[in-house]
Amino acid sequence: MKTYPVQLEIAGPAAIFTRPDSGASFLSYPVPTYSALKGIFECVARWNSAYIKPTHVGICSPVQFQSYATNYGGPLRKSNQLAQGSSYQLFATILVDVCYKVYGLVTEATNSPENHDHLHALQEVFERRLKRGQLYRTPCLGWSEFVPSYFGPLRTTTNVCENIDLVIPSMLRRVFNRDSAGQYEPAFEQNAHIEKGVLLFA
Repeated sequence: MKTYPVQLEIAGPAAIFTRPDSGASFLSYPVPTYSALKGIFECVARWNSAYIKPTHVGICSPVQFQSYATNYGGPLRKSNQLAQGSSYQLFATILVDVCYKVYGLVTEATNSPENHDHLHALQEVFERRLKRGQLYRTPCLGWSEFVPSYFGPLRTTTNVCENIDLVIPSMLRRVFNRDSAGQYEPAFEQNAHIEKGVLLFA
């Protein structure tokens, strides 16, 4: 059966891929999660009958953490803070100076409408839009304020850091029980291995 791979590169000065167990002081995983990468693909192209499934990600810059603080003024503040119009400081441990090569596979979500080759069509649409810089929404590296400094086709000037070997004891795989039209049901992968700078998604 023919497959339809796609790939992109994303880099930026700051990123956070939050560990759910980090509580109120958010702590990032050292690498993007499956769900985060699926969302990045969908910033470029998304259809009802097909989607892009992340297969692996390559880390192209050293893993560096940094403390980060910002003033939060959103709707999740306490009632007295909302009444007074005051904000509170939000602390996090983020990644800095990140760069990733991301790979995926166009996958069927439902039967193709009118029996069209929707997998090949989505691949072509994705590649054309990525090359032109056409997006459904601005991609981000975790939080929406962490916008990329580069987002586009793979560059020959960047390479995977093959000296990075890590084991993440428990890593969020996905938030919903299905990749398309799913229900809230978080799933975790145990002992996720980053080998020679690459994390594979089963």
